[in-house]
Amino acid sequence: MAPKYAARIAKSVADLRRVQALRAEVFRGGKSDADSTDLRCTHILIEENGTGRAVCVFRLQAFESGAKIGQSYAATLYDLTRLQSYEGKLLEIGRFCIDPRDQDPDILRLAWAVLAAYVDQNRIGLLFGCSSFSGANPKAHLEAFTRLKARHLAPRRFSPEIKAPEVFRFSRLETMPNESNGQIAQPPLLRSYLSMGAWVSDHAVLDRDLGTMHVFTGLEIAAIPARRKRLLRAAGRALGPLA
Repeated sequence: MAPKYAARIAKSVADLRRVQALRAEVFRGGKSDADSTDLRCTHILIEENGTGRAVCVFRLQAFESGAKIGQSYAATLYDLTRLQSYEGKLLEIGRFCIDPRDQDPDILRLAWAVLAAYVDQNRIGLLFGCSSFSGANPKAHLEAFTRLKARHLAPRRFSPEIKAPEVFRFSRLETMPNESNGQIAQPPLLRSYLSMGAWVSDHAVLDRDLGTMHVFTGLEIAAIPARRKRLLRAAGRALGPLA
């Protein structure tokens, strides 16, 4: 059976406009979503075979070392001074979104295969980005935030400091997490990150512009469990070079 979806790099102005159109629909209710970071990034399009409809998009920005992390989008929201000492290559994943009409888990699996291929082809040591919770009301996600505090805070040597004007310090929460609800409430991309050993900032940034809350998320490739890493690399190799 032919695969239902295909992934490729956006190469034209028309491609970029399609990427931005889906982002606008997901993040801004149809209003424009474009910024200067777009010009520095590689944009990935996942399309439905047959129709060519974009079902998932995200952008990638690679850095030779942590010394350059101040040029990332995440650095506009977080103080990433501690990560400047990271000596390996880093890859920022941004504006990740799936068309809300599409709930097929194969879309997220293909997105991770793309990331695995990119990581191997470019010898990336650390993935990072901003994982988004819908809405800008922390009370709607207290169980998820409590779980993050209990299990997934960044190690001190990498922990982002506060930079944004409006944040929610979930590291100060005292309520114990409800195991099932806390996990269900996590955004799908963040849940995938965490299952592989990712860590997060101790606070969420309230983004009134996008109507979301972000937590900085980092994943060291070396920390991914061996079996999961083998599966991801196999999926990435099956894709071949990204075109």
